[in-house]
Amino acid sequence: MIKEIAESTDFLKSRGFDAPEIGIILGSGLGKLVDEIDIEAEASYNHIPYFPTATVEFHKGKLIYGTLEGKKVIVMQGRFHLYEGYTLQDVTYPVRVMKHLGIKKLLVSNASGSINLNFKKGEIMLIDDHINLQGGSPLAFYGVEHLGERFVDMSQPYDVEMNKALESAAKNNNITLHKGIYAAVLGPQLETRAEYRYLKIIGADAVGMSTVPEVIVANHLNIPVSAVSVITDEGNPDNLQPVDIKDILAMAAKAEPQMITLFKEVIKSL
Repeated sequence: MIKEIAESTDFLKSRGFDAPEIGIILGSGLGKLVDEIDIEAEASYNHIPYFPTATVEFHKGKLIYGTLEGKKVIVMQGRFHLYEGYTLQDVTYPVRVMKHLGIKKLLVSNASGSINLNFKKGEIMLIDDHINLQGGSPLAFYGVEHLGERFVDMSQPYDVEMNKALESAAKNNNITLHKGIYAAVLGPQLETRAEYRYLKIIGADAVGMSTVPEVIVANHLNIPVSAVSVITDEGNPDNLQPVDIKDILAMAAKAEPQMITLFKEVIKSL
């Protein structure tokens, strides 16, 4: 993997991806942050050596480089998921490449369903901790010790200072920002009533199908990381309504301007 990462990095450097400071991963329906960037270079995933290709129709599949709030950023407009058939190593490969390019911080967004029914559709949750229910680890492979410490401490997976900056930005901009625990499941099917009850019992506030692998690898690489979930549906097992993907994307679009504000404010402060 070291050789592959080097080849991917060299390709991107040759395309103008020069020493980004901050990496950003944009989740489902949350791609408009790129409209705020002074774009200097971009590359489709299928052109980058060894990169997976996004197969979800509402994920763009581009790596974008430019300036945002005076900082050099590299943005994944569309991410990879286990439910697309990729391995955990595939899903997290871009984080390793971004580290090799030089990022010092990582911001992550996702769309999720609320387990905590005080969190409503169209609101945002700051992830304070997570529960990995995806059935594996992106660090469980031969030779991982050549890329970082095998036994990564996860007592504080989300960076305290960056989380404080996000909370401060929310307060200053009158944005409702909940704080809670994110459960990552495999998908792509949504949860049953029994599964929603189980997730509540084990302490989850929101559930989704991404983010945790990238956060684990960020910790493996000693990259401070923060993540937010846009609440796009509500998992009330006593009144569970069928979920329409169009409604999920509409809720993501509703909350997206607030998420963009939070990320811009934090980037400005870093």
